[in-house]
Amino acid sequence: QVQLVESGGGLVQAGGSLRLSCVASGRAFSSYAVGWFRQAPGEEREFVAAITWSGGRTLYADSVKGRFTISRDNAKNTVYLQTNSLKPEDTAVYYCAAGPTAHVFWGGYDYWGQGTQVTVSS
Repeated sequence: QVQLVESGGGLVQAGGSLRLSCVASGRAFSSYAVGWFRQAPGEEREFVAAITWSGGRTLYADSVKGRFTISRDNAKNTVYLQTNSLKPEDTAVYYCAAGPTAHVFWGGYDYWGQGTQVTVSS
């Protein structure tokens, strides 16, 4: 009922930036929060950031605070993740997910995109 498509990933040198996008479609989105998660090969899925579709409440993992910013443009049905000062440890597939509330647990989200690869070189 909700489709999510990520884009904006790529290869970047350490210290660089990327702007990831998550475009939603399929139903009314105002009641859904959106989270960003990432997963490196052989690792478990890790919370990155989350935002409510209304009210502007945001959450961040400690590892990205001060470097990443989550935002939204409701007119475009899009949530963004601005990633600055990227480190090799940030290399992963980044996924966006929609659910009833903004929180850190991946199991609480109902819909997932297919992911976009972010690779940070030394």
